[in-house]
Amino acid sequence: MKNSISTPTDRLDGPEKASGKAVYTDDIRPEGLLFARTLRADRPRARITAIRLPEIPDNYFIVDRNDVPGRNRIKMLEDDWPFFAGEVINHVGEPILLVVGPDREKVADILNSIEVEYEDLPPVLSIDDAIAAKSPIFGDDNCFAAYSFRKGDPDTAFSTAKTVIEGEFKTGYHEQAYMEPQGMIGSYKNGKLTVTGSMQCPFYVKNAMMQLTGFKEDAVQIIQATTGGAFGGKEEYPSLLAGHVAVAAIKTGKPVKLVLERGEDLAVTTKRHPSVSRYRSAIDENGRVIAMEADITLDGGAYAGLSAVVLQRALFAAIGVYNIPNVTVRGRVMATNHVPSGAFRGFGAPQAFFAVEMHMEQIASELGMNPLTFKEIHLVRQGDTTSTGGVLRDEIKIHEMLAKVLKMSNYRKKEGIFASKKGRFRSGIGLAIYLHGCGFTGKGEEIIKGTATIRKLAEDRAEILISNVEMGQGAQTTLRKIVARILELPIQNIEYANPDTDRVPDSGPTVASRTVIIVGHLLESAAKELKKRWNESETLSVSKSYRHPSYIQWDQDKLQGDAYPAYSWGIVAVEVEVDTLTYETAVKGVWTVHDVGIAIDEEIIRGQIEGGILQGLGYASLEVMDTADGAYRQHSFTDYIIPTSVDAPVIESELIDNPYEYGPFGAKCAGELPIAGAAPAYAAAVSHALGIEIHEIPVKPEILIKRAVK
Repeated sequence: MKNSISTPTDRLDGPEKASGKAVYTDDIRPEGLLFARTLRADRPRARITAIRLPEIPDNYFIVDRNDVPGRNRIKMLEDDWPFFAGEVINHVGEPILLVVGPDREKVADILNSIEVEYEDLPPVLSIDDAIAAKSPIFGDDNCFAAYSFRKGDPDTAFSTAKTVIEGEFKTGYHEQAYMEPQGMIGSYKNGKLTVTGSMQCPFYVKNAMMQLTGFKEDAVQIIQATTGGAFGGKEEYPSLLAGHVAVAAIKTGKPVKLVLERGEDLAVTTKRHPSVSRYRSAIDENGRVIAMEADITLDGGAYAGLSAVVLQRALFAAIGVYNIPNVTVRGRVMATNHVPSGAFRGFGAPQAFFAVEMHMEQIASELGMNPLTFKEIHLVRQGDTTSTGGVLRDEIKIHEMLAKVLKMSNYRKKEGIFASKKGRFRSGIGLAIYLHGCGFTGKGEEIIKGTATIRKLAEDRAEILISNVEMGQGAQTTLRKIVARILELPIQNIEYANPDTDRVPDSGPTVASRTVIIVGHLLESAAKELKKRWNESETLSVSKSYRHPSYIQWDQDKLQGDAYPAYSWGIVAVEVEVDTLTYETAVKGVWTVHDVGIAIDEEIIRGQIEGGILQGLGYASLEVMDTADGAYRQHSFTDYIIPTSVDAPVIESELIDNPYEYGPFGAKCAGELPIAGAAPAYAAAVSHALGIEIHEIPVKPEILIKRAVK
């Protein structure tokens, strides 16, 4: 109990998972189980004119939109995404119907015997086509959401600038590549629907099922099964699959399981939004950026999903970590006939940080300045304002962090040596500086009012009751550690089962890096009260609901004020070697320092940092995903390449303490932060190695060849 809260603890979920004893969705075999498979559209946009079914044997079923007892729309920000397609198909892979039965092979045979006739309609297959709006698929302009905001007087700044520099930056799709594919099991008994599966947000699924079925709250139960990774990919998409097994279970009266094969998962689930970002900056006679204009456009795919809030976070990150006095930020998400884009670790910020970091590199190059020196003189300090006019109230240790990274990486010496290097193999080192706003944007946390409960049990034990899930990130360990430390109990005496909406309050979803800083703080507060009242009775429950710190001010209509209650910070340097014969690139080293307040467990945080950086390096280099006629061209991990242990460089990582008043033991957010900087640092390193500008990721060899030849 005397050790620091940051001292590593053995992962409490580790032995079960490492031994193979953990029970995942596909391991669950209720009596009478039926299996479901999905008939999916094979084109991007069309009208269904006929469906011809084979003879359906006894105990096999066809389930489609006509079987939906409530509303055939997923409850989300916009209720435009159907569980089952209507008359018009809007993307390749859109679900048309299910085949359900006791034998998987027979189900597949029936599925393959179904014939669908279509009348093709003109699809929208690019952001440019969506903007042209010749054949709108959403509203009259194909725009799911659009926002803009300003700070200062950018018009005057641009009119008086000595130099104006413009750039366009692009990012591609990015697959979450969780180890366990998506899967759900539904059952319906005695008027009650129960859905169990791999998910991040049990109450999102519950609300979606209530709208789907028309059932009251007490007639819908959602249980999280042990979940093998998510990275945002199991935030909104599980509601779709849950709806499928729910309708099938209601129709058949038996439990129904639907687990996607890996190829199907790759083909039809949400990915990170592709982006096109246009920047324009005004530079004064001293080489300072006095105004910046950012215009970010995302490809939202066929349905709105979570695109509006993904866009907001991208826009709030648009000027990065820089003190720019005059700002204009605009953004929009366009509808296309691609598979819907969705949540992915970072939630829009990685797209924006790639763009702004590379734009700062571009400006420095055009001004003849050292890129790092140029970035350093623009860094924000405590008391500065964000792009939305929010005040950076907490201490910012970014200069101290930068000094650490430069020393760890020997950055300045390598920078000079690499600049004069000749020959086939060229080396480069690049650096990115970034932040992450903790928790939901704006008033999101106030709207949710997440509630956490701790229940005292007999024999000096306690139980955590929250809706937040363990999905590999360490919640089972870190949250129990917080409660155990305050109650002065062994961590093994703190119970924390996978959430069941019949047993736990709605503490909000496991997204937005909010689990420790928001829910952990609620548990800390509840544990302190429970500690004081411990001797009142044998069993006792204490609940706490979230309230923003009193200083937070936010205007959602104007997008002005404090977008987040706190920020975590990161710096990463990446060294690469480029073969100028093949233009293959190898990462030779990574050095990084992060400020996440106080780490609840240093080992878990280092795992998050190293995993996030490796994911970001994949985003920048190997992970190419493109489309043809609305379908992804990559179908497996053979042609969609993710970094493996062989590709992983040595990552030297340090943490810097900077406690946050309203975080448990001073902790801030950590999970999404590290993915934001790896891609621009990698791109900057390649740029410095070859002496060319990089404006697009993934940085493919063919792109480098074209730029280098010029």
